[in-house]
Amino acid sequence: MAQSFRKGAAYRRPSRSFAPASPRPQAPSSAIVDAVLRYSDVQEDVGGGRVMKRLSPARLRDGEVAAALGKDAAQAGRVSILWNDREDQIVRVLVAPVQMAA
Repeated sequence: MAQSFRKGAAYRRPSRSFAPASPRPQAPSSAIVDAVLRYSDVQEDVGGGRVMKRLSPARLRDGEVAAALGKDAAQAGRVSILWNDREDQIVRVLVAPVQMAA
């Protein structure tokens, strides 16, 4: 054991092989967060005065929502917002990962 720490002793660093990291979803812009809060039609009560808000695919195709979001409609469809009804504030913004085509 003492020999492996002696000066000049050969030390071989273990090789590391990491899998490539999956692409992180880009944080949504404030315009997307605002649109999800304004136009959300799916609201699930998660308890503790908190509600999960998101846009359904049908709502994303609605003319008013599509005009407001434009090219960002696809990203807005992946955004969910955990909203605190008691405090009227955002708790967390969640973004679903992009599904890669097989």
